[in-house]
Amino acid sequence: MLPQISCEQLKTSVMKLGSKSEAFHRDGQAWRCNSELLSDVSIEIGEMSFHLHKFPLLSRSGLLEKMIGESTFTNGSSCIVQLNQLPGGAKSFELIAKFCYGVKIELTSMNVVCLRCAAEYLQMTEEYGEGNMIVQTESFLKDVFENWTDTIKALETCEEVLPHAEELQIVSRCINSLAMKACSDKKMFNWPVSSCNDTARSESWSGISTSYKTQQQLSEDWWYEDVSFLSLPLYKRLIQAVESGGMKPENIAGALIFYAKKYIPQMNKQSSFKNPTSGSTISIPSVADQGALLEEIVDLLPTQKGVIHSRFLLRLLRTAMALHTSQTCRDNLEKRVGYQLNQASLEDLLIPNMGYCVETLYDIDCFQRILEHLMSMEQEASRSSSPCIEEEVIEGPHSLTSLTMVANLVDSYLAEVAADVNLNLPKFQSIGAAVPDYARPLSDGIYRAIDIYLKAHPWLTDAEREQICRVMNFQKLSLDATTHAAQNERLPLRVIVQVLFFEQLKLRTSISGWLFLSDNPENTTIPNSALAAGKQDGVVDMREKVNALEKECRSMKEELQKLEKTRRSWNIFCRRNSKQYLDPKSIRNCSAQQTPPPLPCSYGATKFSGNPDIGNNQNE
Repeated sequence: MLPQISCEQLKTSVMKLGSKSEAFHRDGQAWRCNSELLSDVSIEIGEMSFHLHKFPLLSRSGLLEKMIGESTFTNGSSCIVQLNQLPGGAKSFELIAKFCYGVKIELTSMNVVCLRCAAEYLQMTEEYGEGNMIVQTESFLKDVFENWTDTIKALETCEEVLPHAEELQIVSRCINSLAMKACSDKKMFNWPVSSCNDTARSESWSGISTSYKTQQQLSEDWWYEDVSFLSLPLYKRLIQAVESGGMKPENIAGALIFYAKKYIPQMNKQSSFKNPTSGSTISIPSVADQGALLEEIVDLLPTQKGVIHSRFLLRLLRTAMALHTSQTCRDNLEKRVGYQLNQASLEDLLIPNMGYCVETLYDIDCFQRILEHLMSMEQEASRSSSPCIEEEVIEGPHSLTSLTMVANLVDSYLAEVAADVNLNLPKFQSIGAAVPDYARPLSDGIYRAIDIYLKAHPWLTDAEREQICRVMNFQKLSLDATTHAAQNERLPLRVIVQVLFFEQLKLRTSISGWLFLSDNPENTTIPNSALAAGKQDGVVDMREKVNALEKECRSMKEELQKLEKTRRSWNIFCRRNSKQYLDPKSIRNCSAQQTPPPLPCSYGATKFSGNPDIGNNQNE
């Protein structure tokens, strides 16, 4: 049996230990107390064993008091207690054992959470001694919550003991503290704020970091990098907390963009990236993990229009396609892009086709869906408002409306993809016709796209060429585009005639205006005679242009009439010859006379007689 140890002997031994710097020593997988008294209890945590004495543990822990009391001593051996479920494991119990023996321990933001959870698990309340571990750690946590950097560190350590930290509401208190500091005006408070990757830092006696950034160095994005070290579940809760705290959507979007660029290498097209705190290369997440992270970030993005630029939304969409995320995630991004399509650029919209059935070089179906989302939104807005068309003019060098900007973007996109031989006619036509006609001040852009498409698809019939030309408004072509269209052999003849006709109408209207001004000089506001002379010269030039266009239009009409007459005469001629060839009487007469049937010798030739001599003479 073990020798009986009195309480006074044990207290004296414990007091001596508390004054020593080395109260415990490690021997392999065992910790032993540096005391002349033999240990009478062994605490086993995993592969580690702690050979201690009962009295210091019983005086501080209600759970150990209960477990040791229920244990029996046999064959002179010490009591063995299993604590495999202790939060923080052997590392936390080492500090708790030192605390029970009166050895001074250092509380830091990195160990306070585990110690607080372990103290709760061991029932180290005030009933088992004044100033017990629960009170000590709770008091220290309050100091931690006053500091930004140490709160982040404490929140990171919560993942090691997450169920216990959640039960004690340590996680929520850390998140609320960070959210409050991120949402508040930094000028009104004096808490120290520092980045997690700061190496030069000072610590007070309590272990709390006192390094901080000056207020002049702080900007709206000062907290992005600090919180980016959190895991996705904790980061998500923090974003939700700052959103509830009233933070501006632009700042929330900026933090999410920073987080996405850091942990989704597919966005940056990098093979590896560095951890700013440790300097070690982080392993690249799998495609599935990156896709899951991207879906979470998309769900957290603010829904307000214009908060996130279309460039980044399209970048997210392209990454989502490459990572094969869910259809819901991609639909969400396509809708967001569609609602602010006027901010997008042509380069960002040219998304390579990543589908399994690749037909076209670019994902034209994706652009069509984005455009449909925009037009459906415009239709809903027009139905909810007055019947007239209301356009919000955007201030700029050209004073274009947002819908006009979209029309120009659509025309440029079609011109870029029109050279793809796999782009079918219905898709090209549907995209071009999706934008209303009033959104195009000029039809030069869509005409250029149509011309490129006709050049890349020379096998189209005249009917299909006329069909695709219906997308553009001939009356909105500029003078240069009209001149080019009048000489464009790829356009159907009917379309060329319409282009010339509308140009002639525009010129006549312009000349009528000039003539009205010349006939009514009292209504003009041009007092200068030189300007009036220039006006007369302009009228002459306009008349010459009109005459030239009228001559060209008349000649084209005459050519059309000749073609129609020739086609009808040729059809009649062919039908008559076919009847003569098939008539039995003609066949018998030709056999009896042994003369060949009449044949046409050239376009518009007359029939020859049955005498071969006459035919030969004429041929000669």
